[in-house]
Amino acid sequence: MANEAYNVLFLCTGNSARSILAEAILNREGQGRFRAYSAGSNPTGTVNPHALQLLKTLNYPTDFARSKNWDEFAAPGAPQMQFVFTVCDNAAAEACPIWPGQPMSAHWGVPDPAAATGSEAEIQLAFAEAYRMLEQRISIFVNLPLASIDRLALKRKLEAIGKSA
Repeated sequence: MANEAYNVLFLCTGNSARSILAEAILNREGQGRFRAYSAGSNPTGTVNPHALQLLKTLNYPTDFARSKNWDEFAAPGAPQMQFVFTVCDNAAAEACPIWPGQPMSAHWGVPDPAAATGSEAEIQLAFAEAYRMLEQRISIFVNLPLASIDRLALKRKLEAIGKSA
């Protein structure tokens, strides 16, 4: 993979908020080295409007954002993933498809901002906090020396990143 980008899939049950945020962050932070995608085991079919608004406020493109089933990435002709991260506890506990090429996987659980209740400010804060957690983990991930780490050490590092806030 000397000059190719690593393909990364972020999974969540609904693919409406956390996985969409992670996809946007990695495509910006890892530009040229990583190509991010997102999907869900039971997609809602729409992207949460708070997630879209947050991305727009932070000057991210949002035209990529759509809620889709993870089967799309297990089908013939789909991009082969090198990394698969679950960002919600429900998706981590579900039986995932068999991903071609046996990608490295880890769980990076993040509280679901789409489940936030309260005032508009409280809901926006929940989305901002999910974004902060994902951005911090992705920043660490994109700076790992992937080419020089053996698979077991890399697996341990990815799991440790998932435990950071």
